[in-house]
Amino acid sequence: MTSTVPRTEIPSLPKLGRTWYERGALYWLSRARTTVFIVLVMAMFCLFALGLYSGFRDILPPAARVVWDGLQVAAAAVALVWGWVKQRRGHREGLLNPPTPEETLQAKRDHNSRVPGRIAMGRGLVLLAAPVMPAFAAYILGWLAAWLTVREYPSEVGARRWLEQHRSGA
Repeated sequence: MTSTVPRTEIPSLPKLGRTWYERGALYWLSRARTTVFIVLVMAMFCLFALGLYSGFRDILPPAARVVWDGLQVAAAAVALVWGWVKQRRGHREGLLNPPTPEETLQAKRDHNSRVPGRIAMGRGLVLLAAPVMPAFAAYILGWLAAWLTVREYPSEVGARRWLEQHRSGA
């Protein structure tokens, strides 16, 4: 696809820069880089969750372990699907009302400013969640897998609409 819009007019999006406009090799390289990073994070998180669950499981009597493990498998299967569905619904809503480039950048700044406090608060909660960590990890896995496999992000749709409005002078 050849560009008819000057590069300075194309808004830059977080993690995608201006590559979203032409969706060329750099765009797909960026998406692949994000996917590899998130898959590695998901693998580490799942290993952490299973390790934490294993520590909890060791204090259970042998008969209770079998029952609890069965419950965890069922809960993890439900949570995996729930995470996928929740993200896909959120994505669909995001496509119906996509953010402008300014809203996308503001959301990224807001997210970055919130993360450290949530991580510190979450450490204690993780220990309390040890009995159900496999289900929690499955939910996160489903949500992230659905997020990674979308064709186009709402921020891209919003940026395209913003660009069309600015080109037409509206």
